[in-house]
Amino acid sequence: MTLLSKAVRGDAVLQQVPDASAHLRSASGTVCLPYQPESVGVARRFVCARLREWGLDDLVDDSAVIVSELVTNSSKTGCHTRMLVGVRRPTDRVVRILVGDGSRSMPVMIQAGPDATSGRGLAMVHRLTNGRWGVTLLPFGKVVHADLTTPAPINRSP
Repeated sequence: MTLLSKAVRGDAVLQQVPDASAHLRSASGTVCLPYQPESVGVARRFVCARLREWGLDDLVDDSAVIVSELVTNSSKTGCHTRMLVGVRRPTDRVVRILVGDGSRSMPVMIQAGPDATSGRGLAMVHRLTNGRWGVTLLPFGKVVHADLTTPAPINRSP
């Protein structure tokens, strides 16, 4: 079962969509990381390097924030089986960042107060992706994905 965020009057809700459990199993561009604080930086460098290889330098900054937040959340689940980080191009106009872990705990977007020292991560992911992020529940874990739109190709026809 896949759950996607959907903006409704400024709030995020989750809706069920068809199964997408093969996200992390398909194609290359996936790295397995330990549940350690250092994994956040490794994941960030991995995703940013891949985007630069694809010539998508305009998406590097937003992707770095997104993957950092998703890996940080994954590392806090208490699960220690595996954490997978992937980056895909499902279409020429979309980059998908994926973080899979062995926990079925669902991510929760909360309203962090002005004095809160944490709790803004998923709200940032939601804003940077224009609400295009979601969760795929797996038998032994989940995959959280976030989609960014690539810049429109330049039409160089005469």
